[in-house]
Amino acid sequence: MSSKLPAAFVEKMNDLLGTDQIEPFMASYDQPRAFGIRVNTAKISIEDFKQCATFAIQPVPWAPEGFYYEEGVRPGKHPYYHAGLYYIQEPSAMAPVQLLDVKPGERVLDLCAAPGGKSTQIAAKLQGEGVLVVNDNHSDRVKALVKNLELFGVRNAVVLNEKPERMIPVFRGYFDKILIDGPCSGEGMFRKEEDMMSSWERHSVEQCSLMQRELLVQAAQMLAPGGRIVYSTCTFSPEENEAQIAAFLDGHEEFEVVPVRDFEPGRPDWLRAPWVDPCAFSPRAVEAVAGTARLWPHRLKGEGHFAAVLRRAPASAGRAADERPAAAAAQPPAAGKRSGREALRQGKGRAEPPRAAVSLEPLRAFEKELLRGEPYGAAQLVCYGEHAYASPAGLPELHGLKVVRPGWYIGALHRGRFEPSHALAMGLRMSEAKRALSFAIQDGRALRYLKGETLEVAESEIVRDPAGSGSAKGYCLVGIDGHPVGWGKWNDGMLKNEYPPGWRWT
Repeated sequence: MSSKLPAAFVEKMNDLLGTDQIEPFMASYDQPRAFGIRVNTAKISIEDFKQCATFAIQPVPWAPEGFYYEEGVRPGKHPYYHAGLYYIQEPSAMAPVQLLDVKPGERVLDLCAAPGGKSTQIAAKLQGEGVLVVNDNHSDRVKALVKNLELFGVRNAVVLNEKPERMIPVFRGYFDKILIDGPCSGEGMFRKEEDMMSSWERHSVEQCSLMQRELLVQAAQMLAPGGRIVYSTCTFSPEENEAQIAAFLDGHEEFEVVPVRDFEPGRPDWLRAPWVDPCAFSPRAVEAVAGTARLWPHRLKGEGHFAAVLRRAPASAGRAADERPAAAAAQPPAAGKRSGREALRQGKGRAEPPRAAVSLEPLRAFEKELLRGEPYGAAQLVCYGEHAYASPAGLPELHGLKVVRPGWYIGALHRGRFEPSHALAMGLRMSEAKRALSFAIQDGRALRYLKGETLEVAESEIVRDPAGSGSAKGYCLVGIDGHPVGWGKWNDGMLKNEYPPGWRWT
């Protein structure tokens, strides 16, 4: 494959790497690719996954949840994939979220999120606590983002389709952690996607650099004092990597680079390369970029990445109270306290004329019949039209923004009945359903369910809550080996399949 690389790219890398490194770098393109999956620890522990994995896996050194698998294995064609137990992800792409150091309960933004690989990785680290806001300004890419979040069973995510500058007034100083996996020239994707080579010369490095610089400046305004930004790309060009960090540091004295020790360091000497903007960087900025990280395809099993960890200085005691105005303004009432203060917000993320409130009685009846405990936690129940969502607590008002999902999608209230969503099923645990049915993976009905077929199911197979009605009739949560995959409706020995057509096994 090395013979297919663009000549201009080869010449540039030769100048950057020099004679001692260019040969192994070029040779890496003729080596087999590394394939990876990342375990969804919000649904299954790493140890339990190792026990049930049906194909050989080897650990990815820099990601505890990551594993290599062999070429030829098709993990996307397995029931466990449809249960959201893992995400198929290029191994080096797992590093940025690991460096973000997400903790449960934090407020996290994935600014350039589609198709959602890193978003689902963040969600697993949050363990259902805190707030995850994911955004992508390309409307055609947001559908894949939503689907992956639903597949992973994420309960506390808000999905936006916005330009970052429009988000700043709403989220100024709001987030503890921000990931910027910036749009880039994609030089690290050549081996994975060969069509990237043909588009590389048309995909301007200069244009990408301008977008990246804007994203860093915009993200900085949404970060809380003491917070952390991880900026990453899948390209090798210093213009999009070290130069971006140096320029940002020179414009933002309140930020510093947190040195990354687990990978090869960034290259301060490349700030003098002829491709870099000739403006002079300060000695502080030049020295700091040595703390960034480069993942090289000839040094590890992965396609390559760049990452920088940026930390904002903590606020002084006198300023701390007014640094996060958006968060302070919008603590909603807890959904668990279902008084008359429940939110019945209308609209689609933009201000609209008031409509008549949708009755929640069908939803309440469904909850009483099917759900145990408080699966929504402290989330606030909101309605956009006929659609009900559990919106994360502490979220500021989103009026004026393009909101694709204001939270966990619960289902639709339509003509006096409630239809639970597939997202609700994927976000529940089997123990949270009063009626449940779990097929063993060896049971042929597991695959037939994923294909959308109506199934014969004996009444004795439906697990029911002893404190409930005792009836097996109606909705039940369907799982495979104890992991939810969707809904079914049981009646008189038959299970009507509620698995969405667009998700079905083909």
